[in-house]
Order: sequence, then C-alpha cells, then structure tokens
Amino acid sequence: MATKQESVWRGTFGAEYTERCTFASVEDFNKLYVSRYGVSREEIAAHWLAGIPRAARILEVGCNVGNQLACLRRLGFTHVYGIDIQEDAIELSHKSYEHLNTIVGSAFDIPFKDRFFDLVFTNNVLIHIAPSDLGQVFKEMARVSDGLIWGFEYYAPKFTEIKYRGNSDLLWKADYGALISEQHPEFVITREEIFECLDEPGLKDKCYMLERKSK
Repeated sequence: MATKQESVWRGTFGAEYTERCTFASVEDFNKLYVSRYGVSREEIAAHWLAGIPRAARILEVGCNVGNQLACLRRLGFTHVYGIDIQEDAIELSHKSYEHLNTIVGSAFDIPFKDRFFDLVFTNNVLIHIAPSDLGQVFKEMARVSDGLIWGFEYYAPKFTEIKYRGNSDLLWKADYGALISEQHPEFVITREEIFECLDEPGLKDKCYMLERKSK
C-alpha cells in the first residue's frame, strides 16, 4: 500500500526529518522533551511502563533513528524492536545505538506474526497518516499486539489538519486512542494524560494506553 504520505517520508522531506531527529546522545534527545513538555521522554516512559516486565517484547511503529527505543533500553527493556519506512533512518539507528532490532517496514503491513508483541506503540507517527488510511494501520497494530497499545500523539477531539512546515496533507491531530478502541473494541482505554506543548502554546499531546480485553 503506497500513499502520498509514505512517498513524502521516503524522499528528501523524510531524510531532512531524520537529520533533525539525529542526536549525539540519548541525553540530548531527552533535553528536547524537557524543553517541549517539561519532562524527559525517558521519564515519561518510566512512569507509563513501570509495571511492564523488562523482558516484554515491545515494537515501535515508525521508530525513525531509534531514539525512543534507546530510552527503553536504558530503562532495562531487553526485547525492543522497531520498524520504519525510511531506509536511511534504519541504517542510522544501527550506527547510533547498539542492541536495537530495527528493520525497514511499513505500518500498513507490519512484518511480524499475530500477537507477537506484548506492547506496540507509536510516538507522533499516527498524526502523519491520512485519516482515510488509519484503519489499516490500526488493524495491523491490533493484530501484532498480544496485550497493550501505547501512544503519544497530537490531540484534538476530532480530526483537525494543521500545516506541517508549510505543507498540506501531512499532519492531523485527533483522539487516536479513542479511534483505535472504537475500531477495535477488543482494546479498551485504561489510562490517558494530556501533555501541553510549552514551545507551541495551544498544541497538546495525548498519551494513552489500551489493553486487550482477553488479557
């Protein structure tokens, strides 16, 4: 499944994003979150995943260069995986961070078997998928998750498109956790929290956790 958004992210625009997301260290990546949200990404993960066994299998959909996964490794998680459509980003993830299982792959066709992971997550990735295409992504995330879906995405009560670096059709905010649960009622929302963006007043992110009912 090839979409306009995938084509953009696989091209020069995506390469420029990857360059902006390449940090000298995890500490520098965490500093970005502190300046934006008042708390580091590692602290957010430590708080939200406190009860998750460190041997849990975790997949990040849209991992880019692996910054999020590196934070999880520092917290003691030993089985972290990532997929991204940008080949250059995956190559950089292998150079920048050791022990990351990252491969080229699409959210529309996640290359793992059913219910392989204990937790599947995205971090400001769903916002870049056209609303009409999200159903397939939700389906794939639900398919490969045996227990939890975790997200951190721009929030609005309903779909709202916003310009992204002067471009249209590349960024939407919405209530993504609710949308996943609506389309896949086997997953129920167990926790939500709003994070205010300090550097962009009025912009909010919602962090949410969904759990499979059968667990």
